[in-house]
Amino acid sequence: MPTYNERENLPVLIAQLAALGIANLNVLVVDDNSPDGTGAVADRLAAESSGTVSVLHRKEKDGLGRAYVAGMTRALADGSGIVIQMDADLSHPVLAIPTMLDRIQTSGAALVIGSRYVSGGSTAAEWPWHRKALSAWANFYVGVVLGLKVKDATAGFKAWTASALNEIDVQAVRSDGYSFQVEMNYRAARRGLAIAEIPIHFEERVEGASKMNLREQLESALTPWKLRFQK
Repeated sequence: MPTYNERENLPVLIAQLAALGIANLNVLVVDDNSPDGTGAVADRLAAESSGTVSVLHRKEKDGLGRAYVAGMTRALADGSGIVIQMDADLSHPVLAIPTMLDRIQTSGAALVIGSRYVSGGSTAAEWPWHRKALSAWANFYVGVVLGLKVKDATAGFKAWTASALNEIDVQAVRSDGYSFQVEMNYRAARRGLAIAEIPIHFEERVEGASKMNLREQLESALTPWKLRFQK
């Protein structure tokens, strides 16, 4: 999980993950030198975890995509068989993880997405109508431009097999921000990997602030076209 100024949320999330009781579940926190001290909080949690929590400190904040690439690369190097990516702001429901793992282990899927837009999924009730409309439009837009048969192409809550991440060459992914999710899905689809979606309820963060900015919005709009026309 990538973190930037998540010192209030991180201990809560680590506790929720530990409470799942899943064997061999390890947590890798990728912190981008958070000015609020999230990195120090992560180090403390790692020290208290008996080896189930580890921290990758990066020197600067250079984008969500780069943080994910760094974390996934480390997870693969450490021998992970399944890599789950999720936000640290408590917006992704921890209780969905057992279902994601079961689906990826029993259905032959290379990627399982926690989806807001399949039957049974939903977005935060606190979202104003224009934010809900923008999110739904973004997914429709991506689907039309790239032909992706994915309902929630911008979702950041996913479970990958290690072999899938190696096959799509995660280190070569160049997109940043939320368009990183789109490029990852597109690479998987282009290689014919099986993609499944399970419904989740997406919660609004309680502590901290969203990291979405105008630059990321523009990149997210341009990325599908770049992917479509690149070789």
